[in-house]
Amino acid sequence: MNPSPPAVLDTLIIGGGPGGLTAGIYLRRFMRNIALVDKGRSRLRLIPVSHNYPGFPEGVPGYTLLDNLQDQFTRYGGEVMPGEIIDLRIDDGTFVATFQADEDEGATGTTELRALTVLLASGVADAGLPIENWREAVASGAVRLCPVCDGFDVVDRHIGVVTSPTNPVGHALFMRTFSANVTLFDRGPECMLSDSDKAQLDAAGVRYVESPVLGVGLSERMTPIMHTADGEDHECDVLYPMLGETARSELAASLGAETADCSELVVDSHQRTTVPGLFAIGDVVRGLNQIAVAAGQAAIAATTIHNMLPWTLRAAPEPAPHAQWAA
Repeated sequence: MNPSPPAVLDTLIIGGGPGGLTAGIYLRRFMRNIALVDKGRSRLRLIPVSHNYPGFPEGVPGYTLLDNLQDQFTRYGGEVMPGEIIDLRIDDGTFVATFQADEDEGATGTTELRALTVLLASGVADAGLPIENWREAVASGAVRLCPVCDGFDVVDRHIGVVTSPTNPVGHALFMRTFSANVTLFDRGPECMLSDSDKAQLDAAGVRYVESPVLGVGLSERMTPIMHTADGEDHECDVLYPMLGETARSELAASLGAETADCSELVVDSHQRTTVPGLFAIGDVVRGLNQIAVAAGQAAIAATTIHNMLPWTLRAAPEPAPHAQWAA
């Protein structure tokens, strides 16, 4: 961000994951004055290698993709502001955000940022199981977060899945597409499964361990070991813990934006929330949580924002001086 930003920004982007950065790239290419605030919590950095993002036939590590997006953003004059928006309100038709700088970056205190529009790309917060060496487990591929993203990458391996409150058997049945060896573990002390659920598992050939998982460890081979309440240990090749998640939508909800399950924001086909001028993209909104989806939503939202804001007409360049010809 420039040392002397405009009194009122065109757009404030909250969140510097793939959605927020893509929106920033679009808006800077539209010549818009923007600020992008990021707390550094993008889940993209946790992904060892993504094989389903277009254009990378050998796959791309999450941190590489995120660094590339940041580099592209800065090439168009954008800058990521490390820190957090801790309050958002509307004052006389303008969004007013309280920005708290990241102390680790050597800055302190709070600043007010004013913007005509706000784009929320703040993602989700994971809940879930006690997993030893969490980041190491994810980085090694022993624990995986998204069956849609990488089910193909674990074809014919022994796959463990943990029940989720909203869809207890759905993910295990989904993984049967990729392997004949799938085991479903119960999350809590009380069985979530109905007789119909158990019948579906039997029909699909999914093994079911009813004793609830108390924790997850890693073997010397970097494979997950599920410790269940009955004292047994169950080793798999890979585990999908289906952690459960809550959208980081508090700022939008405080303004009255409509939310759905897991606090996800409800948006229209142009990524507009129910609060005029407030947009949301990526995992924070209701829908499919995928990098490619976030990027597409960013393009839609940024273009909509550009078209709704007042035009800023570009001045004609200064004429080049006439060439001086030697006598």
